[in-house]
Amino acid sequence: MATTAEAEAMRRAIALAARGLGHTSPNPVVGCVILDADGRTVGEGWHQRAGGPHAEVHALRAAGERARGGTAVVTLEPCNHTGRTGPCTQALLEAGIARVVYAVADPTDGAAGGAATLAAAGTAVESGLLADQAAEVNEAWLTSMRFGRPFVLWKYAATLDGRSAAADGTSRWITSAASRADVHRLRAQSDAVVVGSGTLRADDPHLAVRGQGGARQPLRVVLDTKATIAPGARVLDSAAHTLVAVADDAPALRLLGAETGPGLDIPALLGELHARSVRSVLLEGGPTLAGAFLAARAVDKVVGYLAPALLGAGAPALADAGITTAIRALHLELTDVTRLGPDMRITAVPGECAPSQGS
Repeated sequence: MATTAEAEAMRRAIALAARGLGHTSPNPVVGCVILDADGRTVGEGWHQRAGGPHAEVHALRAAGERARGGTAVVTLEPCNHTGRTGPCTQALLEAGIARVVYAVADPTDGAAGGAATLAAAGTAVESGLLADQAAEVNEAWLTSMRFGRPFVLWKYAATLDGRSAAADGTSRWITSAASRADVHRLRAQSDAVVVGSGTLRADDPHLAVRGQGGARQPLRVVLDTKATIAPGARVLDSAAHTLVAVADDAPALRLLGAETGPGLDIPALLGELHARSVRSVLLEGGPTLAGAFLAARAVDKVVGYLAPALLGAGAPALADAGITTAIRALHLELTDVTRLGPDMRITAVPGECAPSQGS
């Protein structure tokens, strides 16, 4: 059974793992704390970038000889394969670690099995400590590995009466500067930002990250079934890579997707993005696109920015999502409510099962 010192170390490891968000994809975020034989912290580290040393290696280097006979507390089961770096199981064994406590099992075929390798070599192993908290910080990668598609976060901004634009179509700026800055944080943590052609025509968004020092720019994805994107659209500049997804019968070269009825096949789109190493998607499209993703059960988390304002008319935050009666409403579980300037940021996940397996 985990000790108090190990539980505290795991909380620290989870916080360390979060530092890697937006920098490690397509790899997971991982944190590690090394305790010596007396339970004192002697080293810590996190996975800082894809292709670089893993969290365990950083922590072991910091601990040095003090790691021998000690405990490694890790947010994810130590990997058991050689990729761009060697297996963490071997690094732990060579350092003389006597016990490994990890939160979440590795779901991938190639890297899994680290716990069994450690145990076979005589290392004491315990799993499941603070597993829910560790899984939450790594939710995008875990979803992607388990279901073969990216994790999808739908973000929207609305007034208290649920309007995302006024009757004349204007929508800048419904929410405050604090909320808009927080959206850039979400972009910086995502592999791709997705919008539809309607949003592109109405707002000509740039979709690149601003104000986040050292952030990697996400892939900008425009769902444009009829290939109507204007050559001068801001999303086509050189600030970040852009992918335009069109339908099979669009009057342009097919870049991505397949038409089924009036639009793109969302599961096929997500599958293609996953094949391109996209592990997390920030859905920033308008109400129609959001409704299509929800109808496809392809939304894993919702972040709503609510401004203390009323419009009374105009576009709603969400259009048709295939829900025709109140008893079929998609119920969400609130996970966070935070004030940002004058606004409220509400975070929720689908209540039935999150992340969804429907796509």
